[in-house]
Amino acid sequence: MVAINRVYTRQGDGGMTHLAGGQRIHKTDPRIETYGGVDELNACLGLAGEGMRGETRLADLLERTVRIENELFDLGAQLATLPEDRRPESPRITAAQVTRLEREIDEMNELVPPLRSFILPGGGEVAARFHLARTVCRRVERTALRFAAETTLDGHELAYLNRLSDWLFVASRYAGARLGIAELLWRPGASATGEA
Repeated sequence: MVAINRVYTRQGDGGMTHLAGGQRIHKTDPRIETYGGVDELNACLGLAGEGMRGETRLADLLERTVRIENELFDLGAQLATLPEDRRPESPRITAAQVTRLEREIDEMNELVPPLRSFILPGGGEVAARFHLARTVCRRVERTALRFAAETTLDGHELAYLNRLSDWLFVASRYAGARLGIAELLWRPGASATGEA
């Protein structure tokens, strides 16, 4: 367990921060941008999770969401640690976690209606929160891809983020379906023809 005794240190006032191994690094470094984005994504998942609390029809989805929040903390720690500072017990994203996301996508997808169109973000508050998380996840993936062009990653971070964005899309549909809320379908050009 990590112990945090002080929240502020004043050491970051000049735009620098520390990696897990103690190295000083500028806050605009691509490594910081990447795990900062992971942190933002995690906050979006927390918001989605809070929308499900007390809703028994979404208990399974809440449990999975909290698990993914923990995995995102692991991913952040992985990105905040240089390879030479890693220990065998250091948290990292694995191929098994990517496979589990795929399995859960397939399970949830079996319980939602087939897609007939692109859908608009919405379909209830929980679904909308998952849509927001999905868009943040896509941005984090793009940031991670730029970072990966500069350094070698461990191997499963990019696949995890890519699969997670798919998971979040299906989770949004699953949440709406479980709650009986209709999806909002995209109607191309509807506003130009006065249909919107």
